Formats: sequence, structure tokens, C-alpha cells
Amino acid sequence: MSLQCLVFDCDGVILDSVPVKTRAFARLAEPFGPEARDRFVMYHTVHGGVSRYKKFEWFFREVLEREISEEESAQWGRLFAQYALDEVRRCPLIPGVRDVLETWSGRLPLYVCSGAPEEELLLVLRERQLDAYFAGIHGSPPAKAQVLERIIRDAGVEAENTLMVGDAVTDRDAAEHAGALFYGVGRELRGGPFPWG
Repeated sequence: MSLQCLVFDCDGVILDSVPVKTRAFARLAEPFGPEARDRFVMYHTVHGGVSRYKKFEWFFREVLEREISEEESAQWGRLFAQYALDEVRRCPLIPGVRDVLETWSGRLPLYVCSGAPEEELLLVLRERQLDAYFAGIHGSPPAKAQVLERIIRDAGVEAENTLMVGDAVTDRDAAEHAGALFYGVGRELRGGPFPWG
């Protein structure tokens, strides 16, 4: 095996932004009561890496017992960005990630594959002067597995020689779906801190 490409999730892998986004989901559901809020936060926590819009759909269907309208989805998307975006712009980096990016930049193509909306992802990584490390920065839509497949195809590398670094089951599942290698970081997928910087 010869590693050809490194692909990173963003929240929880590059930026320590998972707590920020968890608070934003809680704030969205707060008007519907503590039980609804707690169910939404639990769903978000278990389904890290899934598009926020899919999470909104789940909340309306499973908690409010109705389908979300396009207008409501757009409104919740705007509110979520309002609640989270400023903090995401300022939150710390995951310890060790800067060293990893410095080490591998120029040696292998580096990509971002995130469940966050692509436009927002580009904005935040540019503002934080992290975009220069990456050959490509990709978010949702589509789902993460499809984004990862597209990265592999566009990079012209072999899936089995591509390493996806993530902190959620969704990241691991995307790597498995695409036939890529996977390295888990953080509490959920206890791979530990970056050891290969």
C-alpha cells in the first residue's frame, strides 16, 4: 500500500467546532421543550457528519410528527448559521492538526470532505487561512459518501490508497462505501490524536 491522498472531515478533525454546532442544534429545538431538545441533540450526536438539513428533516418527522416545508428548512438553515457561524470562525483548531497539515502538504494531495454546506465550509477555511493546504474543499450536498467518491475520482487516485480521517461513524461509513482507508479521531472513534504528523 502506498498512500496517495489524505481526506479530512472538518468539524472535530480540523476545527474544534462540534460543541458549537451542538449548542446551535439545541437552541433550534429549545422552543419545543426540553424533551424535544434532548432528542434532537442526541440524534445530532449519534449522526455526526450528516447534513444539518437531514437532521432538520428528522426532527420535524420524528419529534414534531410532520414533514418540514422548504421554507422551514431554509429558515432553520439561516438560524443555525446565525447561531453557529461566528463561533466556528473563532473556535480553536483540533490539537495537532496544524502540524499534520504542514507535514503532509506538498507531499500528498489533501482534501476536505464535510457534511457542512460547501459554501460555508469554504468561507470559514479561507477566513482561517487553512484553504491553501487543500487541493479541494467539498461539503454537502450530496451525502458524504458521494462527496468522498467524487474526491477520489477527481484526484485520480486509488480508493484503497486514500485515507479518510474522521471523528464520526458517518466518516467511517463513507470511507467503507468508497473503498478507502479510515482513521478515527476523537471520543467517538478512539484513534487518539494525530500520531502521523
